Amino acid sequence: MTEADTLLYLDGVTVSFDGFRALNGLSLVLEEGEMRAVIGPNGAGKTTMMDVITGKTRPDTGSVIYQAGTDLTKLDEPAIAALGIGRKFQKPTVFEPQTVWDNLLLALAGDRRPKFSLWARESAAERARIEQILETVRLPEQRHRRAGDLSHGQKQWLEIGMLLAQEPRLLLVDEPVAGMTDAETEQTAELLREINLTRAVVVVEHDMAFVRALGVKVTVLHEGSVLSEGSIDHVSEDPRVIEVYLGR
Repeated sequence: MTEADTLLYLDGVTVSFDGFRALNGLSLVLEEGEMRAVIGPNGAGKTTMMDVITGKTRPDTGSVIYQAGTDLTKLDEPAIAALGIGRKFQKPTVFEPQTVWDNLLLALAGDRRPKFSLWARESAAERARIEQILETVRLPEQRHRRAGDLSHGQKQWLEIGMLLAQEPRLLLVDEPVAGMTDAETEQTAELLREINLTRAVVVVEHDMAFVRALGVKVTVLHEGSVLSEGSIDHVSEDPRVIEVYLGR
């Protein structure tokens, strides 16, 4: 793999909170256009890793290199988001009183400062983009519904759609199928695979059946560093992974 193929490179990243090492010399390489699943027991460092990538947490040591040149540890959250790194948290945060359509309109990349109002006419290009996102996130029939009236799974999809509206190059998704029905979980795996055709995705998840459905390389974190890495079958058979995570 050449440097040009590398989208994100975490090198020796350590983060401590009150003496507790949340990340301990974590190193990880994500290729351009790759989807990676990250698993591990509670407290393994999964959320802290995402916090470091998005600038929410500054590491004590180490570097986070994006697109072979930019050290994200030197930037704040808005600057990192502007580089094309989008993050979806576990709990969906949508504008519940607004319609699905208006949520996506508000999220579109472009000028959405307070002077912009929902009564402004969206352009033909914006309408076409929203239609495309609605299809991608499986919500075309829900376009006029209040976001607050959607099912839990549909809210998760809407929030993914809102992130897509910002045209990220890398999408970080935290436990996207927690609380979903089996059918929604299956559709979410399909949705993420579709999104991965045009951008890189990192998925933090506990649901092993869902991780298997993604069919991607898996990184197992334990005590803040990489314990094992490879296909789902490879890590599932690793005795250390069984001991600290799967055997519980």
